[in-house]
This record gives sequence, structure tokens and C-alpha cells, in this order.
Amino acid sequence: MYTPKHFEMTDRDEIFDFIRNNSFAILISTNSGKLNATHLPVLLKSDEGENGYLYAHVAKANHQMKDISEEVLVIFPGAHKYISPAWYETNQTVPTWNYISVHVYGIIKILEDRESKMEIIKDVVKYFEGDESKYKVEDLKESYFEGQLRGITAFKIEITKIEGKKKISQNHPEERQQRVIEKLLSFDDENSNDIAEHMRKNFDSKS
Repeated sequence: MYTPKHFEMTDRDEIFDFIRNNSFAILISTNSGKLNATHLPVLLKSDEGENGYLYAHVAKANHQMKDISEEVLVIFPGAHKYISPAWYETNQTVPTWNYISVHVYGIIKILEDRESKMEIIKDVVKYFEGDESKYKVEDLKESYFEGQLRGITAFKIEITKIEGKKKISQNHPEERQQRVIEKLLSFDDENSNDIAEHMRKNFDSKS
């Protein structure tokens, strides 16, 4: 990912928090020389290994798992928004797009045994359901749950490299950044509010 220095995310905790908050990711691999991609929820375990591990599963019928490359890329997209030069104090500039994204490279390992698949299912459900949820995998009938296990391919990815990019107008003058924040806050959508909040936090940390 092309990332100029002023857009780099370098704080490990910030990157891992971003992954947890934007965990519906895109798994990209090559299979017999052809590119493949799957959209899927991914669970991060940052305390495992040197750089952490990602865990997930897909349908057994998903052909991406067949002859999959050892190295894979997982993209975690975040908030994004078009930034118009009409919001600036001058018309002598060009449009741009503010966004946040993390790319994770790693080595994938397919987990074939029942216990590993069962653990991943339980961990993923518990994480996304939350502690207050009444839904429990343990309440499923055994025959139904076993059928579900047989229908999935589970895997883990050992993280080898992480690239984080936070492009939120840091390269513009402070007055212009404030103008963009005010304009974004006037919109009633999640992407605008999220980008504005990140811009405000970044702006406040510099002052």
C-alpha cells in the first residue's frame, strides 16, 4: 500500500484497535496463479505469536481455499469520504478522498481438526455477539452443530507484516483541516462523522 510518511499508522495498539473495530475484512490470495478474494469476519488474537494471529472460517464450498497460496493479504477497510475543494478557503486546489485502512500480510494455515474448528466458531460468535447476548453456540443441537462444522473450512493466519494508512488531511494547513471537519460534521452519515472524529483527534493531539 502506497503510504507517504505523514499518513502512516505506526502505533501498534491503534492499528489493532482499528482491526477490531473494522473486522469485516477482505481475504486476498492467489490460487493456481489466479487472484481470489472473500469478504468475511476476522478475529484478531494480538497476544499470540510475535505479531499476532487472525482467525476465520469460510464455507467448505468456497474455492478460494483450494490450492491457496501460503502468503495472503487481509484488508481491513475503514471510514472514507470524498473531500471537495469547494470546502477550502481557496479554489486553487484539487479534490481528494480521506480514508483509513489497514493491510495485514501473513501465512495461512488450514485447520482441519474438529476441535480447532469448534474453538474458532465459539470464539468468533462470542466476540461478535458480546457478553450480554443470550445466544450461545452450546445451546445448538449436537447434530445441527456437527453439520455446520462439516460445512466450513477454518484457518489461522500468522501475521508477518502490517501496513496502516490514515489519510485525514494532515498535509493541509490547520485552517483548512478545521473547515473540512466542520463540513463533515454537517453531514448525517457514519463515514463523515467517523472521519471528522479522527481528524479532530489528530488535530487536538498536535495543538
